[in-house]
Amino acid sequence: MKYISSPHNAIIRHAEQLQRKSKTRKKEGLFLIEGQREIGLAITGGFEIDKVLICGDILYSSNDFTNDQVIADLGLKGDEELIAVSQDVYEKLAYRSGTEGCIAFAKAKKTNLSNLPLSDNPLILIAESPEKPGNVGALLRTADAAGIDAVIIVDPISDLFNPNVIRSSVGCIFTVPTVIATAAECVAFLKSKSIDLYAATLQTSERYDLVDFKKPAAIAVGTEATGLSQVLRDAATTNIIIPMSGAIDSMNVSVSAAILLFEARRQRGF
Repeated sequence: MKYISSPHNAIIRHAEQLQRKSKTRKKEGLFLIEGQREIGLAITGGFEIDKVLICGDILYSSNDFTNDQVIADLGLKGDEELIAVSQDVYEKLAYRSGTEGCIAFAKAKKTNLSNLPLSDNPLILIAESPEKPGNVGALLRTADAAGIDAVIIVDPISDLFNPNVIRSSVGCIFTVPTVIATAAECVAFLKSKSIDLYAATLQTSERYDLVDFKKPAAIAVGTEATGLSQVLRDAATTNIIIPMSGAIDSMNVSVSAAILLFEARRQRGF
């Protein structure tokens, strides 16, 4: 197994580029996954692993380990390139502490609306232009917890494989089918599948807990600052609102999404 102890090694510099630059991730179709749990979820979700950096001092408390041991412990196929790195190199790359000493180079999946897997009675979350990677990650955690069919990110500001998205989603980016689309593409897709659109907005809205979510449904949430675009509002079957008793009229987008999705799941017998 190759061993890297220099932070100036070409593979390490490449990893830093993937970590820092969305342009590099998009151009190469590669991104980094940090942590044993996250790597396992990615593999289960059908993502292909290209290579894995292993810090034996962290993952195994020593550098006395074998390829077969790493393959078994991480659930790898066995054709991935395995590279041992020093603890100094690993800590230079690690995006957070306590990630078990493994970082994988993974290939992005080309999932789009045309091949989005849906159940017979789908429930979809639409998030329009989420502003922060942390919010995207939180939305994906909510989607996973609610067990919904898919997430459609409309006109995102951050790319899906931003390290902050992966970190804040705790790997749920790999557990829920997620696609990127424009608002117009999203609306056309929902119409083609006869899925009703429920828009979370303040204008001319019904209480969310009085709306019937038992049929195929997509719930759309927007940013706290600007809400949903006119395209999504015009296409909505129903506008919905979460009544609030305080001084403000909005909550964090992931909190709002959780309330709406779990009400839909409650109605469906979750």
